[in-house]
Amino acid sequence: MRHCHLHFTVFVLATLLAWAAIPSGTLCQATEPRPGDARAAQVNLILRGGSVMDGTGQPAVEADVAVHRGRIHAVGNVDGLTAKREIDVTGKIVVPGFIDLHSHADRGLGSRDAKLRAAGNLVSQGISTVVVNQDGGQSTSISHQKAIYQERGIGPNAILMVGHNTVRRKVMGSDYRRNATSQQVERMQAMVREGMQQGAYGLSAGLEYTPGIWSTTDEVVALVEEIVPYGGVCIVHERASGADPMWYMPSQHAAAVPSGFDTIRELVEIADRTGATVVATHIKARGAGFWGASRVMIQMIEDARKRGLNVYADQYPYNTSGSDGRLVLIPLWLREKAAQIGSDSPRNYASELKTALSDKSVRSDAERDIKHEINRRGGPGNIVIMDHPDETLVGKTLAEAAARIGVEPIDMAIRLQTEGDPHRPGGARLRSYSMDEQDVEAFAAQPWTATSTDAGIAEFGKGDVHARFYGSFPRKIRHYAIDRGVLTVEEAIRSATSLPAEILGLSDRGEVREGYWADLVVFDLAKVRDKATFENPHQYSEGIDYVFVAGKPLVDGGELTGALPGRVLCAPKRPAADVADD
Repeated sequence: MRHCHLHFTVFVLATLLAWAAIPSGTLCQATEPRPGDARAAQVNLILRGGSVMDGTGQPAVEADVAVHRGRIHAVGNVDGLTAKREIDVTGKIVVPGFIDLHSHADRGLGSRDAKLRAAGNLVSQGISTVVVNQDGGQSTSISHQKAIYQERGIGPNAILMVGHNTVRRKVMGSDYRRNATSQQVERMQAMVREGMQQGAYGLSAGLEYTPGIWSTTDEVVALVEEIVPYGGVCIVHERASGADPMWYMPSQHAAAVPSGFDTIRELVEIADRTGATVVATHIKARGAGFWGASRVMIQMIEDARKRGLNVYADQYPYNTSGSDGRLVLIPLWLREKAAQIGSDSPRNYASELKTALSDKSVRSDAERDIKHEINRRGGPGNIVIMDHPDETLVGKTLAEAAARIGVEPIDMAIRLQTEGDPHRPGGARLRSYSMDEQDVEAFAAQPWTATSTDAGIAEFGKGDVHARFYGSFPRKIRHYAIDRGVLTVEEAIRSATSLPAEILGLSDRGEVREGYWADLVVFDLAKVRDKATFENPHQYSEGIDYVFVAGKPLVDGGELTGALPGRVLCAPKRPAADVADD
């Protein structure tokens, strides 16, 4: 215990020294636009011969780009300048760095491993800024998180959010399955206000997760009101993205639960009552019974925007959810009941399930809920077996596996557990393709939908991860813009650059413009594409030749540099009394 105290003391002293070493006002990077140094005859970098797509949705124009002291010094003809480094980007496209509006990079940016903090899987797809602490989660105070990132160094820039679920849990403890009292809401408001004063950009909410499930719209509105004076944005993980929430099971819960329509309705109400900018994050219409709902959800957002409300969305461009593909069709309540029966260590899920299902009433409820889960995941033809002890099943859909042995999909789901890996929930690794491509394309085409990853930092070659960890932004350009024609390449670039900058209120990022920070991407339009698949997700995208943060290369000639030039960005707007806190 004495050693623990010693280590903690050393850590605190190191953090305080790190703070002292950082000049006043630079715990987060300034955002005010600044013109290039007109007196500079020599600049740090010139990108020559490329075509600039400035991020606003306008077509590309031939132009050179000069960078000096981390900012864009000039765009156009730079013949009068010399540079410490010049790069010939003839035939390539120069665009702003991509801004990932929904990122889980916070899980790696605080690591002691510099390779993780460099965020190779993210920057390799053109990402220069990540917005973290999503889905209502926040691991520590904003000031502490900010100091750690700055002390250790990070690859991309980071924007921090206050997490509603974290705040709610801190205030309510374990007694959170109810409405908060007015006093508790006031304490939450104070915590949100403190986070904003420390530099957060807004509030993230995870209303489908514990403990946000039990919050009311009034509670969320009260907290969002606290971010409005700071120009904050509210990014909301929906209460439901389909006909019902992910926690809903027909045998266990009342039928009156929120749907994806209710999610949009609540988001619009929050914007209406507070005046805040709100984002329906990773927008989707999940579940075979909810396919086609994008049309109504889009119209609801369009109607709100016509009324002057700042309602936006972000989207990862795939028709499958779930970070690691570890879908379990056996409902949680059944696994918990089975655990009460079994006593093996380690747990033997197979034997526990067999015993639990011997009770006819239990089996009836289980089959009802498994059927519901299969439908919510897109139906048996859209659930793929990725890993199972019986290798002949790998790559088969649940429907194909069931037909092969002549059973119903519900029974096949049970067999995957009872005849699969006994120590793994569900017995197999499954991935479901629960969204319809028509809905994905409809959301992607909207001018108010930003691109995002919903991904964290991956250790290359390790672990089962979603292809979005490596491919989201190039996929939007290649698959949805170039191949499918859902939107233009210019619109795809806008959805990754100036649109998220607009949502966040960034005044000097998201465009290739003089005075803006030199967060830039150079790519080959003919080659840019995502390579990550669900069978082999650890594959870097192609065609991204250079990625710069403040003029420093994170990707140089197609190779990761491991550089850590990123900064925690300051919130764009503060009440006058709080400016000194920077």
